[in-house]
Amino acid sequence: MALFQRKQPVYQNIQLYTLGQHKTIMIVGLGNVGPQYDGTRHNIGFETVDYFASLSQFGPWSVKSNLLCELTYDTMGDKQVFLIKPTTFMNASGDAVSAVMRYYKIPVEDIVIVHDELDIPFGQIRTRVGGQSAGHNGLESIIKHIGENFGRIRIGIKLAKADETDSAQFVLAKFSKEEQKHINSLNKEVAAILSEYVYGSTTLAAETRSFII
Repeated sequence: MALFQRKQPVYQNIQLYTLGQHKTIMIVGLGNVGPQYDGTRHNIGFETVDYFASLSQFGPWSVKSNLLCELTYDTMGDKQVFLIKPTTFMNASGDAVSAVMRYYKIPVEDIVIVHDELDIPFGQIRTRVGGQSAGHNGLESIIKHIGENFGRIRIGIKLAKADETDSAQFVLAKFSKEEQKHINSLNKEVAAILSEYVYGSTTLAAETRSFII
């Protein structure tokens, strides 16, 4: 069984431009800070945004204590793109998102949150704009601070055993060895979605991309 296979190529070489007066987009990866959370399902937002930053040749991450996050930015095409990873822990992600949003005057419609989704099977990625939190504490915090009209890239983490395990324990567990075989493909797929969005070739309207064949 192969996961996360697409016919469209992933953007491998992304041309960067000098910063100027461009439309600004903020992409947020959700997760918990600390080595004990590395490789856990709840941190897949961190991991995919890290991958996108590396692939797209963003500069080093900087800790912005006043904005409660790690941040890097660059220009892609005609967009100025800010990538952030909140340092607040998951349940207070909205503090960081709202701080960056206010500081850089970024409209909520130009914010994209990349996060794990327990209600979606591992092997699927869904996109949409708006909606409720579906019990995700990070999204709940963000909605409380800035409303719900932001884009979401929802990465499925559900397995059959998730129904038999406490959800808090399940999301904080590391990916299984079988799942880990597909994380690189998952990272590439999310990077492709983000690249398509930034360059304007797609929107984040409701869509399910299923890659289990």
